Formats: sequence, structure tokens, C-alpha cells
Amino acid sequence: MRILVVEDEPDMARQVRDALTAAGHAVDLAPDGEEGHFLGDTEPYDAAVLDLGLPKRGGLSVLDAWRRDGRRFPVLILSARDTWREKVLGLRSGADDYLAKPFEMEELLARLEALTRRGAGHAAPVLVCGPLRLDTTRGHFDLDGAPLVLTALEHRLLAYLIHHPEKVLSKTELSEHIYEHDADRDSNTIEVLVNRLRNKIGASRIRTHRGRGYQLTADGDAA
Repeated sequence: MRILVVEDEPDMARQVRDALTAAGHAVDLAPDGEEGHFLGDTEPYDAAVLDLGLPKRGGLSVLDAWRRDGRRFPVLILSARDTWREKVLGLRSGADDYLAKPFEMEELLARLEALTRRGAGHAAPVLVCGPLRLDTTRGHFDLDGAPLVLTALEHRLLAYLIHHPEKVLSKTELSEHIYEHDADRDSNTIEVLVNRLRNKIGASRIRTHRGRGYQLTADGDAA
């Protein structure tokens, strides 16, 4: 999944990015409200972490603009000002959750896991597609109960597929959700990753729909 982190404190931004990357996400950083608004308005994110006390443009202004422009990705607000009035204002401005600084990184990860699951229409922490399972609380895949060993990009791609099971996903959409903003997005790489995943989970479990994209299916034997 691809996450936008809008945070002006360099150490905090780095810590959040490193934790999210280790959990299997693609992460883009924005150091101020203007860049954060631009990225959120022009790139397809699965969730955003948004600080309120930002230079150039405040977090609530950024959030309000995103929602007015129809950006629907879940937003987790971060703030050092832990007052109930600010929480209410943030939630009423379109935030989905609120976390006061200082916080434990494990809590931020857990809250984002829940937001990205719900954003894709899932309530349970374990996503299942046939014999394939993703435990979102640990970020681990297994197939028929056996752990899957995946590279970082394989994990990102398979995670996005299992968040959208049985849906045909284009190469463009897959590229947009597994790579960072400044990454070289080569559509041929998606084909390579899909072929590598087929070798690990079974060729028939990821179907090719020519001219449309790929589909993760529970019924791997179906035509």
C-alpha cells in the first residue's frame, strides 16, 4: 500500500517512513503543507499521515482542500496539541483518526493498518483469498498455512491484490500503489513481479485479462 506522510519534523518523518517501509508500504514524504496538498491532490494514496502544525499551509487547511476536491483516502492526523476540541475539529474536517504526539510507533502502524483495510472494504485483520492469507497485523503472508517468502516489491504487489480480490487491476493502478512518487515506474516490471508471484503462489491464482490487467482469484483452477 502507498502512504503519504506530511510531517515537517525531519527526525519524526524519517522514523515514520522507516517504520512504514519496514511494514511493507511505499512511502512518500512531504515537509510542508503546500507539498503535502499537491501530492495528495495529484497522486493515488491508500492513506495519509498528516501533521497539523505545518509550515506554508496548516494541516486542517490541507485536509479540508483534499476533501473538497473529492480525495477520499483515509487520513490519520498527528498533533502535539492533544485537546478534545482539536480532535473534534479534525474529525469534522474529514479525518478518519487522530493520534497525539508523542506516540508509540506500533500504535501508528496499527491505526494505519485498520484505516487501509477499511478503505479497501475489509473489517477483519486477516485477509483471505482462497488458500492465500495476509495477516495485516504482522504483515505476513501464508499459503495453505505455510509462510511465503517475498521481496519488498512482491509483498507490496500481492498486498494490493489481496486488498482488492477478484477485481481486475490495471498495470497503471498497480504501479501507482506499489512505487514511491520519485520511483521509475516501468510497466514491464509489473509483468516480472506477477510472474515471480505466480511461481510462488500458483500460476492460475493471478489471471491475466489482456488489455485490462491482473486479477487475484480464490478459485485458482477456474478458467
